[in-house]
Amino acid sequence: MYTEELSLLVLDAGIKSLEQDDPPSLLYLSLTDYAQHKYAPDHPKALEFYKALDDRFARLEELGAIVGIVADHGMKDKCDADGNYNIIYLQDLLDAEFGAGNTKVICPITDAFVGHHGSLGGFVRVHCFIDVSAEDVIAFIRPMEGIETVLRREETAEQLDLPIDVKADVVVISDTSHCVGMGRDNHDLAGLNGERLRAYGGISERDVPFVISHPLNAVYAARAASEQSKNYQIFDDAMNGAA
Repeated sequence: MYTEELSLLVLDAGIKSLEQDDPPSLLYLSLTDYAQHKYAPDHPKALEFYKALDDRFARLEELGAIVGIVADHGMKDKCDADGNYNIIYLQDLLDAEFGAGNTKVICPITDAFVGHHGSLGGFVRVHCFIDVSAEDVIAFIRPMEGIETVLRREETAEQLDLPIDVKADVVVISDTSHCVGMGRDNHDLAGLNGERLRAYGGISERDVPFVISHPLNAVYAARAASEQSKNYQIFDDAMNGAA
């Protein structure tokens, strides 16, 4: 997972599939985001990697494919000018204010690839117990430096288009340059190897590339012009909307 070559291998496998005598009618090629975590968009290594991607996208189209390209999230640098990580260890702060065990911070980014992000991002859920209310937690968190917004369960469902039955009492979203996590002891930063921290999960990472190799027909083009596209719409647009 910690190499750019894995993404290129996936694309090469897709190209090989389309070069066969009986090619598949649909390919879903899922790449890793190692390079995007490691390098800023204009870093020479990133540009070298994107050139390699572009060459393979061109070959897929050359073989007759309608190519749809989208990301699952954006990526922002979470360090200060000196390279120090801008991390809000929210569980430690809540424990100090309300006592241990009275709240629980849950990070949705908990995969095994801590070398990408240290399980840190811009979005966490907070569950409240005992005599601690959501209003108490919101009032405590909202003034913190690096916090963009704090939402109740109902506000989260309404504003972020998420199901209300799986949300916590409070959702906390950090700003563009900060991460928010659990306690300091819950996050392994050794895997970052001293590199800058680039992570996701906040509102600032909502805009992502959305590219289709062929023009959309009139109906789909009108929809794209009138509303905010969602990344999952790439399937419908590419399969049904491309002229």
